[in-house]
Amino acid sequence: MSDEPYRLYYWPGLQGRGELVRLALEAASTPYVDVARLPESEGGGVAALMKLMRGGGPGLEPFAPPFLQSGELVIAQTANILQYLAPRHGLVPDDEASRLRANQLQLTIADLIAEAHDVHHPIASSLYYEDQKPEALRRSQYFVTERIPKYLGHLERVLERNGGRHFVGSALSYVDLSAFQILAGLDHSFPKAMQRIAASIPLLAAMRDRVAGVPSVAAYLASERRVPFNQKGIFRSYPELDVEPTP
Repeated sequence: MSDEPYRLYYWPGLQGRGELVRLALEAASTPYVDVARLPESEGGGVAALMKLMRGGGPGLEPFAPPFLQSGELVIAQTANILQYLAPRHGLVPDDEASRLRANQLQLTIADLIAEAHDVHHPIASSLYYEDQKPEALRRSQYFVTERIPKYLGHLERVLERNGGRHFVGSALSYVDLSAFQILAGLDHSFPKAMQRIAASIPLLAAMRDRVAGVPSVAAYLASERRVPFNQKGIFRSYPELDVEPTP
């Protein structure tokens, strides 16, 4: 491993998938540089991100952010980055079964994040939300009625089977941190839907609050490093999409 801080590349001004990596780094109190948030005069900005995407750096060309530079390595895909970081910073148990379990859960969380994004962009990411509002409204009915309860119900059961406090092992893991983020995002985007199912996910809710209270995480959430939810990220607030479930 290099003695240099990690270099995280993600779109400036967005939480997005990069936030899952930030939370892991912050929870572990690990130094890193959020490259695209630096001025271009300091080697940052979107230009630095695009340079690596076009092969202007070590390692394979990543398809899309987030990606992480660690010495000569450039690692893309959120779950892949977290699988690399976690054993190096105490965010996953040592045994193979636990690491596989953690990665499996992280990939399920990635599926949920993709579906949450596709509620407001059901046709194409290249179109504005305003260009696909009828389709988004129809998509939201299924997401609120079927998908949120299915995903969170699964995560609640997994948490219960592992003792109710952590998803993997008996200490904070990167899966706990990512689950915290999706709950925060869904609370922001679909507050009515989340209120309706709150009674069915008590363990998830308690875990979310515990994660928010971890000193390193709490300090991050209160800092300017935490990008607020906004209308450019994955979890957006469109009240018209926080619909009543279909019968």
